[in-house]
Formats: sequence, structure tokens, C-alpha cells
Amino acid sequence: MQKFLFIFILLLQVVSYSQTANNCNCCSENHRAFDFWIGEWEVVNSKDGSPAGSSIIQKEEDGCVIRENWTSAKAGYTGTSLNFYNVQTQEWEQFWVDNAGASLKLKGNRIGNQMILTSDKFEQNGQMFRNRITWTKNNDGTVRQLWEVLDEGGDVSVAFDGLYKKLEKTKNR
Repeated sequence: MQKFLFIFILLLQVVSYSQTANNCNCCSENHRAFDFWIGEWEVVNSKDGSPAGSSIIQKEEDGCVIRENWTSAKAGYTGTSLNFYNVQTQEWEQFWVDNAGASLKLKGNRIGNQMILTSDKFEQNGQMFRNRITWTKNNDGTVRQLWEVLDEGGDVSVAFDGLYKKLEKTKNR
């Protein structure tokens, strides 16, 4: 009888674990919309191919958060972003913070092969601006990140235009 009871309890634990493991809070298509950015990357400037930095981007918190860890090619500059799909607002959100004390909050969604996130308006030198960052999933497995700054008049300036190339060891992941 004790053997049977032990096996029964063990079986209940296995079933309970199996049900918990299959309960994924962040497994919807919307939650996977930014997965194309996951990997270990070498980043170059799109214009001339010069080194821009490196980035390790991975899922955390049971797949609910995408964390980026950025290291610039310019010594001493690093940053981290947390990215997640907000079910309540039905938008992706990003919070960036770096070792210079700067931060940036963005929100938006994926459209086709692009994740487009935009900041709220902010004032600088008496003029209103907005940041827009677009990540484009390219057919060759690279990802282009284009960071634009838009002013009230519709003028656009490019803050960063980089190409993410997967490191050899993560190409097949």
C-alpha cells in the first residue's frame, strides 16, 4: 500500500509540473513578434560597415521579457533595454538605460517585417521632438536598426543606423 501511495504522489507531482510547464503566459504571436532580434550580434554602421558595437539579446522572465545588453565599439559605453508586449495596451514597450545616465521609453508594434517603436514628445531647446526606432528583419538574417529623431515640422535626422549580424555560434539558433 505504501508503494502504491508513493507512486500515486509521484504521478501527481509529474502531472502538476507538466501542467505548469505548459502554461505559458507570454507565448502568443504578439509576444513573439520581436523574437527576430534575439541572438548574439556584431553591430556595424550601415553607412560604412565600421564597428558600432555588440549586443546580446535574450528572452527572460519565462519568455515575457526580451533583454538587450549593448556594448559600444567606443570603449566605456554600455546600455540595457527591457522589451515586452503589454497585453493591456496591446503595444510593445521598451525601456532603455545606459551607463551615462540616459534613458528612453518607446512603444509601438510590429508591422510586417518591422518593429516600430516611438517615444512620447519631448522638448529640447524650445522645440518638440519624438524618437522613432525601427528594427527591420532582413531576408539574410540580419536586422537593421534605424533610430530617427523627428521634429514638429516633419524633419527627420538619423541618430543611429546599424546592421546587426549574428555571431557564428548563434546563427543556427
